Amino acid sequence: MTKFDKAKLPSRYVTEGPARAPHRSYYYAMGMSEAEIHQPLVGVATCWNEAAPCNIALNRQAQAAKMGVKEAHGTPREFTTITVTDGIAMGHEGMRSSLASREAIADTVELTMRGHCYDALVGLAGCDKSLPGMMMAMVRLNVPSVFLYGGSILPGRLDGKDVTVQDVFEAVGQHQAGNLTTCELEKLEAVACPSAGACGGQFTANTMACVSEAIGLALMNSAGAPAPYESRDQYAEASGRAVMNLLEKNIRARDVVTLKSLENAARVVACTGGSTNAGLHLPAIAHEAGIDFFLEDVCEIFRDTPYFVDLKPGGAYVAKDLYEVGGVPVVMKELRKAGLLHEDCITADGTTIGEALDKITREADGKVIYPISAPISKTGGVVGLKGNLAPAGAIVKVAGMTEEQQVFTGPARVFECEEDAFEAVKARSYKEGDVLVIRNEGPAGGPGMREMLATTAALSGQGMGKKVALITDGRFSGATRGFCVGHVGPEAAHGGPIALLKDGDMITLNALTGELSVALSDEDLAARKADWTGPRETLYASGALWKYSQLVGETYKGAVTHPGAKAERHVYMDL
Repeated sequence: MTKFDKAKLPSRYVTEGPARAPHRSYYYAMGMSEAEIHQPLVGVATCWNEAAPCNIALNRQAQAAKMGVKEAHGTPREFTTITVTDGIAMGHEGMRSSLASREAIADTVELTMRGHCYDALVGLAGCDKSLPGMMMAMVRLNVPSVFLYGGSILPGRLDGKDVTVQDVFEAVGQHQAGNLTTCELEKLEAVACPSAGACGGQFTANTMACVSEAIGLALMNSAGAPAPYESRDQYAEASGRAVMNLLEKNIRARDVVTLKSLENAARVVACTGGSTNAGLHLPAIAHEAGIDFFLEDVCEIFRDTPYFVDLKPGGAYVAKDLYEVGGVPVVMKELRKAGLLHEDCITADGTTIGEALDKITREADGKVIYPISAPISKTGGVVGLKGNLAPAGAIVKVAGMTEEQQVFTGPARVFECEEDAFEAVKARSYKEGDVLVIRNEGPAGGPGMREMLATTAALSGQGMGKKVALITDGRFSGATRGFCVGHVGPEAAHGGPIALLKDGDMITLNALTGELSVALSDEDLAARKADWTGPRETLYASGALWKYSQLVGETYKGAVTHPGAKAERHVYMDL
């Protein structure tokens, strides 16, 4: 048994010495023994709720994580925070809450840990923003931390084929186009999501779950097993034991999350054709560690990483399939073969990535995970763009697109918000070859930087996904397909060039050269800027979203709301 000296641990402030008798009386009130009170206190944070299947299995796994903490002579203290689930929030005003919820999750976990002086953190999360939110809290607090993903949903089956929620979103477009009856749509919606767990494709939740392993905050292979698998409980228990090992060795979150480990994470996103949202979340996690790792840095790694894991939406397989062929460790082994991995980064079990990968015996199966020597394509599934229309950058997912499809020039068709664009798509009042521009959807201008899945899925459902392009200062769902460019910066609310576009302006998108430009001279743009009347007014003049819009920074830096580790004057663990 490890005997922890609490003289340097935060929980000494609530459990040690005569002055803390009142505090201890509270712990006795909850049935804790004297021994438990004087052990390290470990926060076990979950985003459990009944909002969606992504989070519903977290509660069960938290109990197993607590068992692991107890076995290793720690005292677990469970608490929950919020989640906003994109699948439910998508396509209406509720989507504005999604990105802001990432900050709220990080903030509430921080406040809970600080208020109760917990010494370490096991964080469980299941849906898109809750994963980076939880990881941001770990790095911000810089406590010994282990992350655990809640697991993905099992694929549904219809007519002998696997189906996911992405198919349902796209079926809405087919229904609008008259190619699918209401009865067929209802049949699909009833079977597409058959279990607990987050969306099964390489959308944002699974992308960030892969990041949790690659960055070193989660145990190797812990992200892969689907949520209903009881084997997840063994990973949860192991995570509880692992955090006590990190506490004993004083290995903290910022020892794990370094520039090198962020680069490893970006590699894994690229080679799996992961969600464009990683271009927002990786800079935000880096910010909590005081590391400059911006959209452009992420995209640079994407540019020279082969894409070799065939996952939806660009490819054919789902998270369960990846798990069955060996998961993220096998993917990282392939990256290592090409010299694209920093092997000296620390992982959640206290060993290095190189040491952890040495134990992995499985090899690429050639169907889900291609060998890196024979990739699906030479560059990553996600590409950064820049030009006079996006001086601060933009991002596009090209996984599953041919080289021919990655170059597009067409006239702008400008919409002031997503609803206007969705109505135009529904009414088919757009033309083949158009570049649909959706502005005022950035973090500040939205507010909340909504995802545009309803619009892009409707285009795909109409068979027009490859015949038009779409650009926005908002975001896209990880489930988006087609030439859809997001995160255009600076956003319209900050007077970026996207605010100055007019119908008919000729826009060029080129994912091969990384260009996003409009055929206007600097003088033309300056003249339009002089005539610009300022940001569009929103309905959100008070409340959480107003507060978020006032604080949120630029997209390319991760859309963060505080100065980050560079400005901090203390580290929580050392107070």
